[in-house]
Amino acid sequence: MRFDLTDLRLFLNVVEAGSITAGADRAYLALASASARVRGMEEELGVALLERGRRGVQPTVAGWTLVQHAKVVLHRVADMRTALGEHASGLKTQIRLLCNTAALTGHLPERLGPFLVQNPHVHIDLQEYASAEIVHLIAAGKAEVGIIADSVEHGMLATRPFHADQLVAVVARHHPLADRQTVDFSEVLGYACIGLMKGSALQDHLDGHAERLGVRINYRIRVATFEAICCLAGEGAGIGVMPEAAATWGVQAAGLRAVRLNDLWACRQLLICAKDFSALPLHTRRLLEAIAP
Repeated sequence: MRFDLTDLRLFLNVVEAGSITAGADRAYLALASASARVRGMEEELGVALLERGRRGVQPTVAGWTLVQHAKVVLHRVADMRTALGEHASGLKTQIRLLCNTAALTGHLPERLGPFLVQNPHVHIDLQEYASAEIVHLIAAGKAEVGIIADSVEHGMLATRPFHADQLVAVVARHHPLADRQTVDFSEVLGYACIGLMKGSALQDHLDGHAERLGVRINYRIRVATFEAICCLAGEGAGIGVMPEAAATWGVQAAGLRAVRLNDLWACRQLLICAKDFSALPLHTRRLLEAIAP
């Protein structure tokens, strides 16, 4: 059997992406070359590894077996690279870390900084997903580790605490809610709101809670960042809802008031999750120890 590391990485990328085209892009290979490699693996084994369909590809039973063994092999190679990192320059390791909006814009960046400085050979592929989608991707073997809110069911995944996440409403100083200490989300929905762009994990989460109350959020505008929400809210254009940590800048720079949401779901514990922490590559385990000691 003559599979090389490029074959194994390509196959994992194809499975994670759900298509050979997208997998080839992730592996930085031309589509023709990627297709030829997958065919070569199937011919070498004498068995189909992928089921092709209109919506992409899915691993066969043999394909899933290859996925599990490929991960073990690549983990061992990654561990070797980490161990040799102090002795050889030029060896690069990439960690794919999935996280929800709260983690991405809250305390995660400041915790990643020291780790990246201390580990110059490590690159981090940080990707934002809704917590439920992160659980699905990890449970399906399409990702290894992520940060989610404890408000979602995480099944059999292993978890460990990352950080407490409190949602707040940010309002201008002259807003009717500015002098309040807390407010119900249902009351926030009575005002014009400033939201994040469609597809934001946090905004989808808020839309879902609004729907449960039988209300649609009245968006005056949707923007790309929490900083933009703070600037607009500070001018009195509407109310924004965001993690308390993300609101700190707005309170200091834009003259905002941050009012905590009373709702039980608005105070969430962020969790790091994986199928098995002990089975993660060495460099990934070191990252988790750095961001959640």
